[in-house]
Parts: sequence; C-alpha cells; structure tokens
Amino acid sequence: MRTPILMALAALAALCLALPARAGFETRATAAYVVDQTTGTVLLSKNADLPLPPASMSKLMTLNMLFEALRDGRVTLETQFSVSARAMGMGGSTMFLNERDRPKVEDLIQGIIVQSGNDACVVVAEGLAGTEEAFARLMTERARALGMENSTFANASGWPHPNQRMSMKDLSILAQRLISEFPEYYGFFGEAEYDFDGRAPQNRFNRNPLLKLGVGADGLKTGHTSEAGYGLVGSALQGGRRVTLVISGLDSAEQRAEEGERIVNWAFRQFVQRQVLRKGERLADAQVWMGEVERVDLVAPDDLSLLLPATIREEVSAELVFRTPILAPVEAGQQLGELVITRPDMDPVRVPLVAERAVARGGFLPRLKTAAQVLFDRFGQGAAGL
Repeated sequence: MRTPILMALAALAALCLALPARAGFETRATAAYVVDQTTGTVLLSKNADLPLPPASMSKLMTLNMLFEALRDGRVTLETQFSVSARAMGMGGSTMFLNERDRPKVEDLIQGIIVQSGNDACVVVAEGLAGTEEAFARLMTERARALGMENSTFANASGWPHPNQRMSMKDLSILAQRLISEFPEYYGFFGEAEYDFDGRAPQNRFNRNPLLKLGVGADGLKTGHTSEAGYGLVGSALQGGRRVTLVISGLDSAEQRAEEGERIVNWAFRQFVQRQVLRKGERLADAQVWMGEVERVDLVAPDDLSLLLPATIREEVSAELVFRTPILAPVEAGQQLGELVITRPDMDPVRVPLVAERAVARGGFLPRLKTAAQVLFDRFGQGAAGL
C-alpha cells in the first residue's frame, strides 16, 4: 500500500516545507561529476559515465595500487625500487630519475602526486608487477573489482594511448576510496611542493589549483594532454562536509582553476546538510494479522541527514510505502516498507521502515479473532442485505 505521510512526518515537513531546487549549475567542462561525500549526494553529473582520456588523473589508480601494496605489507615507505632505462626515458613531467637512483616508496609517492612524475609511475609499475604492461592489466582488473566500470589502462602514468580511458564517475569512486581507505597516506595529496634531490626546482610545485585558495582543499590530482584537455580531481572539507569534484576537457590551466573554484563554492554555498530523522523515530504503524498484538510501529533504523538545496523555494515530498496487514510473526528491526523522500532536481532518498518491536504469532484467541474478521469482511455485507 502506498500511503502519504501526514502527522508522522510533521517535523520533516516543518524543516523542508520550502526548499530550493538545485541551482542549475552550468559547467564549461566537457564532463563533470560532483559528489557530497558526507551524504553521498550527487550534485552534478555531466557525461559522467563516458570513458575519456584521463591524462595524469589516472595516476590516482597507480597510487591506489601502491597504497594497497603498503597496506598488505608487500612494501613499506622505506622500500627502494630500481629505475630502468625505460623509466628514465619517460618524457613529460618527471622527477628526473636516473638508473643509478634507488628511490624509496615515499619518494615515489611524493613524486607522483606533487611532481606528476611519469618516470616515478613506471618505477612503481615495474617494481610491483615486473613490467608496466602487466601492471596496467592489474590496474584494469582492480578497477573492475572496485566498481569502476568505464576504466581501462594501458600504462601507469596516463601517457596518451587509445586504451587509457576513465569516466568522471570512476575517478570520483577512486578519489573517495583514496580518502576513506588510506587516511595515513592521503596527507601527501596536500603537499604544496616536493623536489627529489633538488633536481627539478621548476617542477616542484603541486599543480592542484585549489590547495592555495583557503577553501578546505586537500587533494587530489590534475591532468593534461592535448587530447584530454585540462582536468582535475579535487576534494575539499568544510564544516564536516566533504565535496569531491571531477572535471575534464577544459581549455587551459586558468580555466581549470576557475572552474574548480566555482564548483567548490557552489557546492558548499548552495546546499545545506540537515538532520531530518532520528534513529527509532516513529513514522507510522501497521496492522498485524495473527499476532499477539494488532499493530506494530514502523520506525527509522538510523539517523538520517540530507543535503538540501538552500535558495530556490520548492517543496520536498515524502511517501510511506508498505503493505498492510503484515502477517505475524514479525522480528524487531525487520524491514516492512520504506520512506521515499523526493527533493527537487535531486535523486530520491529511500529509507527503510523497520518494525519497532517483535510481534510473536498469536495464540488461539487472536487467530480466531482474525479468522472472524476475515469472514465478516467477506460475507458481512451480503448477510446484512438479506
């Protein structure tokens, strides 16, 4: 049965009666994906599932593979890797490694994040998998296992290749993983500069334009090739809320910086987080058949906070969806329905409705009463007309 929420959600209605629609943000990026990670709310999605050349943003997957090796104990931050001629010969942005070097894993992490070192990526790939080709295959397999369905890798650095592709949504999944799963290493993404052995003073500054803006930014990675344009995977934390953005296909580093800042400001200023339900809050009750009691309360299983638009006034609607009557026995915490909350221009939120208490199957008298009620419902009207 589909039932509108009435008095049971009076508090929610009072809070959300007049809320804004998403202020239609227009991005200049070819593709974009913006998520409020605290609530899991997608704020902006543009060509988000389209596999595109990721350029150096794909280095995040190389770092994920390295962080997993660290977590598994296969390497430590002090482990030293050798540098092959292939690694030393990489063009583009580098750490200027040579074959005599034995960089530590910690050096390589900083070189990849801050200096965007293509040579460092090859060193990591060869050090973990023997060859870069084998490492790229492992990257693709691991991406699939992590739910990144539109990512394939041909190399560890993001060097242009027709098989090097990632979607903006996949990059967002990866960014969230790096933030949540590897907090002990995530701090490297916020480093403003690093220069391995003083070899590249002109390439020692972190390219992430958000880090110096005072907006709470603490990661992650830029990317650029002529094919991909200018891109950014960024994340910022303000007042307990974390927003992650992924953009690609911009025309210049300046446009990337402007667009990144615009998105961060919009995401934090146009949306507010509100607690709308508390764990155990009663939302409705449902009739129980054949039970020791005739009704059971339906409650929220957990606290619920929602991200809500903050300026344009629109209504938020909510519905209770459940079938009644419910056949006993019922277990405490058993899901019996759901609460569906619809926000303007945003994905609906579905909250389970669970039984507040257990209801055992009734004895003879409750079952007899139920049977009598069924007979009355079926035949009572006809008998009354005789």
